[in-house]
Amino acid sequence: MSRARIVLWLSLTLRSARSLCRARFMEGQSQGPPNPAAMENGTQPCGEERPPEAQETTVTEGAAKIAFPSANEVFYNPVQEFNRDLTCAVITEFARIQLGAKGIQIKVPGEKDVQKVVVDLSEQEEDKAELKESPNLAPGDQPRTAAVGEICEEGLRVLEGLAASGLRSIRFAREVPGLQFVVANDASARAVDLIRRNVQLNDVAHLRLRTWSFAPRMLMYQHQKASERFDVIDLDPYGSPAPFLDAAVQAVSEGGLLCVTCTDMAVLAGNSGETCYSKYGAMALKSRACHEMALRIVLHSLDLRANCYQRFVVPLLSISADFYVRVFVRVFTGQAKVKASASKQALVFQCVGCGAFHLQRLGKASGASGGRVKFSAACGPPVAPECEHCGQRHQLGGPLWAEPLHDLDFVGHVLEAVSANPSRFHTAERIRGVLSVITEELPDVPLYYTLDQLSSTVHCSTPSLLQLRSALLHAGFRVSISHACKNAVKTDAPSSALWDIMRCWEKECPVKRERLSETSPAFRILSVEPRLQANFTIRDDANPSSRQRGLKRFQANPEANWGPRPRARPGGKAAGEAMEERRRLLQNKRKEPAEDPAQQAARLKTFPCKRFKEKRNPTEAAELQAKVHSQPPYSHQGTCQRGDQCCYSHSPPTSKVTTEATPSDCQNSPGPGAAAGPGVD
Repeated sequence: MSRARIVLWLSLTLRSARSLCRARFMEGQSQGPPNPAAMENGTQPCGEERPPEAQETTVTEGAAKIAFPSANEVFYNPVQEFNRDLTCAVITEFARIQLGAKGIQIKVPGEKDVQKVVVDLSEQEEDKAELKESPNLAPGDQPRTAAVGEICEEGLRVLEGLAASGLRSIRFAREVPGLQFVVANDASARAVDLIRRNVQLNDVAHLRLRTWSFAPRMLMYQHQKASERFDVIDLDPYGSPAPFLDAAVQAVSEGGLLCVTCTDMAVLAGNSGETCYSKYGAMALKSRACHEMALRIVLHSLDLRANCYQRFVVPLLSISADFYVRVFVRVFTGQAKVKASASKQALVFQCVGCGAFHLQRLGKASGASGGRVKFSAACGPPVAPECEHCGQRHQLGGPLWAEPLHDLDFVGHVLEAVSANPSRFHTAERIRGVLSVITEELPDVPLYYTLDQLSSTVHCSTPSLLQLRSALLHAGFRVSISHACKNAVKTDAPSSALWDIMRCWEKECPVKRERLSETSPAFRILSVEPRLQANFTIRDDANPSSRQRGLKRFQANPEANWGPRPRARPGGKAAGEAMEERRRLLQNKRKEPAEDPAQQAARLKTFPCKRFKEKRNPTEAAELQAKVHSQPPYSHQGTCQRGDQCCYSHSPPTSKVTTEATPSDCQNSPGPGAAAGPGVD
């Protein structure tokens, strides 16, 4: 057979195999547990031969129990339990909205059995709301319900594009009511093999939890038709989700939920602005508000990709936690709404000296005759070439999302459900604290300053958070905290008012002006008299409600050496003692290691005391010697008054130095032939 015929035969065989796999998936055939004999013989299409000596670890999280290899072949990070708990809570409330519009009531274990039907009244579904809000029921009929562990034919179709061990998909099937089916997909054959065994371990195959081994983008691109789209798509990749966003915004249904996690925070926080632009289409800046800026860059990237297909996003919840950011958005279609997307994005002008920032919208939406909206280009920039406060230049960042990060009504429903049923999630206390802080944030104020940033800029002592918040409230401005930073000051006050407040604070805690450089931001800011007289009297409303109630708002490190885990690799090494030791050594690798107090004291004794070496005038030296006449004479030379208590060395001159004439010897008894004045050899 010729080479051309062989190539043609192979291509036709592969094409038919792909068509057969897709046809089986579209028909909804349930994927049962793999055949062990077929796996051992290597005939399972998506399986992989597994060495018999491979060790596994069983982990229980929520209502799921999974087994994953001890070797680093399938990715799993226990620190992200908060992420998975929050996702289950959000999808549950989203199912309550979607199914409530159809007259179906969901039942969650632990919730009180009450009539709680939430109707979605978004602009895209107002026309259908009247028909769906109150279905006609006969007097003896009971409303339709959807419970956990039951298949709802009108329920949500869920896709987890990168399932790894399948933990998240299994938790969806066992904890979230109102689901039609769940697809756990992963491109790794080893991961798919593990997912199938975990499905069998948790006995959820009857809940239409399907496993498939597709490239995530290809799977989502194959479901672009309106009838084949998913109601919920969850993307939690290792690193950046940028390669999957274009396919995701096309595969989610009208008004569907898109959940995206980004763990490449070094890129999103401004360490590599050009890399951030190549992935998300925006320049990230290094600033104290880098975590909120990362959220807004991800939302901008999602909206930009959706606009290519006449779609747009509506954020429901945006979280910055631990080492990642997580966004939950709904995706809608509408050409008229897409035109307003330019006015939702903004560029950021940030001063490199004092950190003051200004936002410049890309577009402008204004009202026109007949109730129409006219869109045009915005005018700018909002700043001069040099900062008006410190005279430094500006950096340009963005574009980023300038609209609210959250739907406060939706966040309130999630918070209410978690608070009423705290035993449902292991991290319920933290979820309650974070969502409470989010409800206190100012929704229409992008970015924030930090308390330490303001005080360090002018080199003064730091006021308390309540004092600064009270001063802003007394001045007539709004102020809130941010869930992304515990020292955040999110306010609608202009930067000039903030610096006036800091000038007033500096007058109460003065700074030594002679130590400031005339070109420094602190000198230029403090050289201007404040126009606003700040009042630092503590107000009752300056203390946030979440702080008064003592909620767990900002989580401490969940475990030792925590953080992003290494990427899963075929045949990866087990996470043994050697890897744990390596993680420990790499923690704070850019900082000096902590020293033992005795070692630190011994090391400091090797350095001579500078004050001991300074010359003292004869009168002061005589008085000091009379006070401490019991000490050796060399202990109190110079200006050091600590004597033997000094942490540095007061050792006498060495033998080499003692053979030479000291300055006192030269002054009291100059030798013969000694010349007067400098330059004596």
